[in-house]
Amino acid sequence: MPTQRSGSDRFRSGDDASGVTRRGFLTAAGAVGAAGATGVSAALSGCVGSVGSVAGAEDGSGEPVSVLAAGSLQLAFSEGLRAAVDRSLRVECHGSVTAARLVDEGKRDPDIVALADTALFDGPLATDWHAEFATNALVVAYDEESAAGRRVGEADRWFDPVLAGEATLGRTDPDLDPLGYRTLFALDLASEYYDRPGLRKALVEPRQVYPETSLLSRFETGDLDVAVVYRSMAVDRGYDHVELPAAVDLGDPSRADEYAAMRYDLPSGETVRGAPVAYGAVARRDDDRVAETFDALVAGDYLADHGFALPESYPEYSGDVPRGLRR
Repeated sequence: MPTQRSGSDRFRSGDDASGVTRRGFLTAAGAVGAAGATGVSAALSGCVGSVGSVAGAEDGSGEPVSVLAAGSLQLAFSEGLRAAVDRSLRVECHGSVTAARLVDEGKRDPDIVALADTALFDGPLATDWHAEFATNALVVAYDEESAAGRRVGEADRWFDPVLAGEATLGRTDPDLDPLGYRTLFALDLASEYYDRPGLRKALVEPRQVYPETSLLSRFETGDLDVAVVYRSMAVDRGYDHVELPAAVDLGDPSRADEYAAMRYDLPSGETVRGAPVAYGAVARRDDDRVAETFDALVAGDYLADHGFALPESYPEYSGDVPRGLRR
């Protein structure tokens, strides 16, 4: 029977006191949404805000460093990264596919881009290099405050109550972010692992597909009983969750060949393949203010405090890295 946890013993301990409550997260998300409403399409479901005092641009700390990031990095950057740097940051979050497109189409010009899938640096956002800086895994979050959520948490196979129509499952849009297509990969892998043919088709409900931030909001408010999320998101927000088998959760590097059998075609024409979850970042300007922030972003222990895994070899650099940025 899968293990249910509130948080993750594998990555950190004693985080109950510092975790974000559901009500606290909703309050914070509302504030960020209000701050970022101007000039950002609601369809993108992004979050925009200044991390640190924007007044820093006037007090000698220089112009704020702009960071375009995956939505699953929002809390880690707004809390941990802010504490790790001495200058102001301006952070905007979207699904990683959307973020890559915004840069590729010239609609955003950030100093740093941090995405939840390093494959996106090959397309749609083509870069000469990137740094791989964190890993993650998929889990199934459930609402223990609802009877339906408790059924999922207590089930031998988490998906049985969903198949029986006793619980509603939410997921993110695979055309907007890696969590969406990774969820489809995980369902196909689960179909093989549990010898349950057609599991993905049976579980996928087109009406319950949302942008990442909308998925969390609906889960937080009880509109959904179950949601497929990253382990870091469950740890950050204190969600009760089911740990998936390594053969399913896309979190085991030793199973890369098994994951690679999965694939998804993006609307832009690129094909993404299954792989262990890996986050990557690239600095788009080679100057001291950006380099210092980039160093803190990719090498900071703050990521472990937010549920991400940090292999000893990280950060790992690929491609032709500017000398001033590879420290």
